[in-house]
Amino acid sequence: MTAVVVIAAAPAQAQAQAQAQDRVRAFDIAAQGLGAALNAWSEQADVQILYPATATAGRTAPAVQGRMESRQALQRLIADSGLRISRDDGRVVALQPVRSGEAPTAMLEEIVVTAQRREQAATEVPFALTALTGDTLRERGVSTLRDLSLYTPGLVVEDQSPNNPIFVVRGINSSGGDSFSEPRVSVFQDGVPISKSRGSFVELFDIARVEVAKGPQSTLFGRGALIGGINVIQNHAGPEVDGSAAAEAGNQGQVMVEGMVNLPVNDALSLRLAARHRERDGSLENLAPDSGDGLNALQLDAVRAAAAFTPNDRFRADLIVNFQQEETDGTGFKSMYLRPTDPATGAALAGTATDDPVWLSAPADFADGRGLGVDQQYVGVTSLIHYDLTDALTLNSVTGWRDVDSVEVYDADGTSLPVFTTMEDNGGQFFNQEFRLNYDAGSRLSGFVGANYYRERARSQVDVRFDERILLAQVSGMLNGGPFTGLPADNPAALALFANTAFTGALAQGTVAQLSGGNVLLTGAEAAALAGRLNPAHVETSNNTADLDSFDLFADATFKATDRWEISAGLRYTEDEKTTRWGSSVAGRSILGGIVGASGLAASGTPVGIGTARALLQGLTAYGTNLSVTALPAFGINAQPTAGNGGVESQDLSDDGFTWRLTSRYDLTEATNLYGSYSRGRRAAVLSGAPPSAPGGAARFTVSPAETVDAFEVGLKTYLREQRMRFDASAYFYEYENFQTRELVGSAFITTNAGQAEAYGLELQGDWQATDALSLFGAYAYSHARFGSGAYEGNRFARSPDHSLSVGGSLKVALAGGTLDIRPSYSWRSKIFFADDNDRPELQTGRIVADLLQDEYQDSYGLLNLRAAWAPTAGTWEVEAFASNLADEVYRKGAGSAGESIGMPTNVLGEPRLYGLRLTIRR
Repeated sequence: MTAVVVIAAAPAQAQAQAQAQDRVRAFDIAAQGLGAALNAWSEQADVQILYPATATAGRTAPAVQGRMESRQALQRLIADSGLRISRDDGRVVALQPVRSGEAPTAMLEEIVVTAQRREQAATEVPFALTALTGDTLRERGVSTLRDLSLYTPGLVVEDQSPNNPIFVVRGINSSGGDSFSEPRVSVFQDGVPISKSRGSFVELFDIARVEVAKGPQSTLFGRGALIGGINVIQNHAGPEVDGSAAAEAGNQGQVMVEGMVNLPVNDALSLRLAARHRERDGSLENLAPDSGDGLNALQLDAVRAAAAFTPNDRFRADLIVNFQQEETDGTGFKSMYLRPTDPATGAALAGTATDDPVWLSAPADFADGRGLGVDQQYVGVTSLIHYDLTDALTLNSVTGWRDVDSVEVYDADGTSLPVFTTMEDNGGQFFNQEFRLNYDAGSRLSGFVGANYYRERARSQVDVRFDERILLAQVSGMLNGGPFTGLPADNPAALALFANTAFTGALAQGTVAQLSGGNVLLTGAEAAALAGRLNPAHVETSNNTADLDSFDLFADATFKATDRWEISAGLRYTEDEKTTRWGSSVAGRSILGGIVGASGLAASGTPVGIGTARALLQGLTAYGTNLSVTALPAFGINAQPTAGNGGVESQDLSDDGFTWRLTSRYDLTEATNLYGSYSRGRRAAVLSGAPPSAPGGAARFTVSPAETVDAFEVGLKTYLREQRMRFDASAYFYEYENFQTRELVGSAFITTNAGQAEAYGLELQGDWQATDALSLFGAYAYSHARFGSGAYEGNRFARSPDHSLSVGGSLKVALAGGTLDIRPSYSWRSKIFFADDNDRPELQTGRIVADLLQDEYQDSYGLLNLRAAWAPTAGTWEVEAFASNLADEVYRKGAGSAGESIGMPTNVLGEPRLYGLRLTIRR
């Protein structure tokens, strides 16, 4: 008979024993013989363990140190030991040898998270949370936050440009690149907030896990978590030698190379270095000469260095430095209505389908000759300090500093004609310091108190370039040349036509007559002379900067009323001091802007109005764009200049408020719990800047009051260890006051108060290890998010699908001396609109040219992905074939955009089918 060693657990109550393996504990098990290591685990986990003595003889176990769930610590000890868990009821764990030819038993491990600022099992968190480990991310091919959103119910992330990603949680979106914008959803790196969209699309490599917390999280996460937070927890330096490397290549010029090395310097100091290079050719063909590798291409480099200092078991300090740089050959803003043409001849080159080629370019004399594309980089430094003052008190410090610099030049009109080109230059420096004191004596009461300081110095400069001759034709509905060419409506005329003053003069004559109500009628000679002054390279610049100093005090406590029932309450006070600055200028007087302004005066019908209009039109003809003639206003088209043609004005704002949460969790059984919560979220008041209403006027500052949401949520979480199943369900209702939205006025987006809104929905997610060879996962979200008042009443929130679904699995098959792991997945989303106005024609006012078709939406679509990996039974390498969007679904990930302001909305094509091979080597 096989001898069996019985290790008795320390005396404990039955209920405590039953829950022992659900608890996160601090383990300190040295590398030693396997039997001794299992005994140490039993003592530290307070769980009885049974195992065959002969099966441990001569075997060793690795060191297991740090805080983790007991089950996770045991799995690390017995990995590659030839033992498997045959019984685990929470009180007793039994191990048995793996039979010959039998694969080790596959387990569905509990995930340890820190969403409540303490380590605990994900199933113990009393709000909707999706947590994916680094291993899961790798298995599903998740490299970006957009990939992550495919497998997270209630989350949508789109990156039509890496310069301006858009995050949507439970129907509520967070976007906007202005220096003064406030987020609703923030990305965090190890608890450090990234509250601006620029620099927030962090690459996911060498990651421990990602936690997506849904619902107001201001009490726990702080700034920018009105409706949720995405916390990316990076792998820190550890005490063991470790390393890995991977390379992949595929169609569309895909190349990715990444690696990681972890080295202990001594018993107290460890270092870790990880890096990734990723590139891909464009998915949309650009017919313009010297246009590079196509549009929507990408080249990315990311490097992370980490150091950990642990002089004793009470103190740990981590230092993490991140660098990321991204470059593209341009975002594919393709015209929705107009065919790409050769600008020299006007010949049509392709159709208007979303995936048809385009001809996009940037004028050589614009933006210092940068050309189309994004050039974005950021540097971030994070310091994490954890010090156990006593067995019950822990002091935590989280320090973060980031510097972001992001420039993008794009062809906003989506055609080969240089109608409208834009450069956005954004960035700034950001600093965050949090001190938090945690209390947990193992009694009924636990919690934390803390303080936070956040400092932001953000900037945004936007340059726009118009060819006034072509823009006049667009305003007049004659971009195709009308009777001058006889071309179809979707075929823009050749560039040379717009230099013909007979053509542009006729357009100017008609525009003045129409806008003035017939009160000013130009002769053909007057109109031609005026048209000759139209500027083919009119440039306007808007500068805005914002300073923010924010101070927070917060506290959160959990009380275990009984062994089954606990309640938590948290409160945070935030005080903001803000300064917003605005200045706008023109490089030369806009003739078209002057025509529009003068005609508007004449439309009054008064003698003074008509006389002034005639004088202005004569002045425009005589002096043109020359700004030295100060008696003639320095007109703009998109943004009127401030005093002195660029003078900067500022305004201050003080804002403060409270946020809170109240939750209750009840254990129905050892495996299943119910929870309910009420929380108040708050998005700070926004002090926005805008250009003057007339040339040389004062900048306009608007305060949008703080946006608040009252959120109610109930849910169920279950983790059935023996059945190897995990399942979560949640239902929620949100009610908003002072909901802030962004409206397109002219060709600029401004923040406005849309009043009331509400959202409610249901989310489901689950994992099942059906057999040792087969595992399945699924997620579903229903979200009904609508405006409740004002002009947008009844509208859907931007980029908010009512339904979304993802399913997938893993099937492992023994093959050729190894294991083949086949991992299909499918994600589906219902119809979305790309803007809060839902592209309703009656809301297209205030535009240079109104777009009166409601077509800026994406119908429901699904993406099928497949990965298949083979690894030898005795080996440290793996080869994998992968394919995303296997059916080559054509879809849009953006529509409308800046071109909509001049009646030229654009599409951005979603990712096409991508496939390739990957080789991974691990130590």
